[in-house]
Amino acid sequence: MDTLYERTNDPRAVIEADRAHVWHHLTQHKPFETVDPRIMVEGKGLRVWDIKGKEHIDAVSGGVWTVNVGYGRERIANAVRDNILKLCFWAGAQGTIPGAQFAERLIEKMPGLTRVYYSNSGSEANEKAWKMVRQISAKHHGGRKSKILYRDRDYHGTTLACLSAGGQQERNAMYGPFAPGFVQVPHCLEYQAGDQGGEGYGERAANAIEEVILREGPDTIGCLCLEPITAGGGIIVPPKGYWERVQEICRKHDILLHIDEVVCGLGRTGTWFGYQQYGIQPDIVTMAKGVASGYAAISCTVTTDRVFEMFKDDTDRLGYFRDISTFGGCTAGPAAAMENMAIIEEEGLVENSAAMGPYLQGKLRELMDRHACVGEVRGLGLFQGAELVSSRDTHEPLPEKQVQAVVADCLAQGVIIGASNRSMPGYNNTLLFAPSLVATKDDLDQIVGAVDGALGRVVG
Repeated sequence: MDTLYERTNDPRAVIEADRAHVWHHLTQHKPFETVDPRIMVEGKGLRVWDIKGKEHIDAVSGGVWTVNVGYGRERIANAVRDNILKLCFWAGAQGTIPGAQFAERLIEKMPGLTRVYYSNSGSEANEKAWKMVRQISAKHHGGRKSKILYRDRDYHGTTLACLSAGGQQERNAMYGPFAPGFVQVPHCLEYQAGDQGGEGYGERAANAIEEVILREGPDTIGCLCLEPITAGGGIIVPPKGYWERVQEICRKHDILLHIDEVVCGLGRTGTWFGYQQYGIQPDIVTMAKGVASGYAAISCTVTTDRVFEMFKDDTDRLGYFRDISTFGGCTAGPAAAMENMAIIEEEGLVENSAAMGPYLQGKLRELMDRHACVGEVRGLGLFQGAELVSSRDTHEPLPEKQVQAVVADCLAQGVIIGASNRSMPGYNNTLLFAPSLVATKDDLDQIVGAVDGALGRVVG
């Protein structure tokens, strides 16, 4: 394969330019004084190559669970090119052809929802949702129902408002004070629930949310925001009965149910959206990452007609949703999203995720027979986690340093996996797997094989 690193005239110059001028996300730069930053240059399917020519298999879809259809999709690139040459941008106060077309196609996948509001990141999509909630509170509830509930260990983005709704303390550290009106509810990880686990845990975990609602006052709560499956907080699949009870509680107290599908959306869990695994009907759904698989920036805040209609009042000069996202008007996003969705449909990638997910989970569970440090394996579709522990008896988490050493060992083997890290004090101990939805059994065997070897070398 004639890869880009072979065509780069001076890779050393690129590395030094990066070292001198680029401020990387989520990265301590002190080590770059003595080691080179890693620069990725090309991808095809699940494989990516760095500037030094090393090939890797990517088990985390671009590092942050984004490239759902894999790398090198020429038809998406062509769709973006064609649309931006014809009309690259128009502010979202008016429409565009790809914006209208993708909204229609998206709504077809989401029965019960009717409206799509475009922006350009998951953080922004969530902020839009909460602004809607706050404006509904002001316009229809006298400002009372303005509080937003969020769950411990969930993550909703990186802005200050999103961190205010962030259930990962180490991600929030040093960024306060935070916005008022955000209230935490307990997580639903049965594996770390101790004596509270067992039969009926799902309903009890949901009832713990209602306890918070009753303490705060139902007439003060505007919405409950949850990930369908907690992602970076440890791949936490809510237990049986949880989601049904959550929806019942929200309806009982007239609280909008906001599902954050930024990670789980567009096939990741084996259905188009994670909430569809549970037969519930949200009022607001937000999404980003897999919407265009990283080929262009796009996010969506999708609502029911009930939510939308609360902003239609031309007798109130401030009654409409007074918000804008500049790059929500770029045509590249919905153009890429249209082709991305078409690929998912034509290649049966939602179905492949549903089929390959149990295979990946089964292979990871086989590791439990060989490595006592693998405490639990959990997930849905091509979204799986393996929680590492020092003791299966006590569920004591394996130290984060060892978990990260497992990740580093896999990387040295040419396999890129993820792990919860620097998020939840004492509980950054879950290996994370979210390969592209094109993954085959051979791909998954290679990924799990690397983890097997790493666990043997690092943990023993």
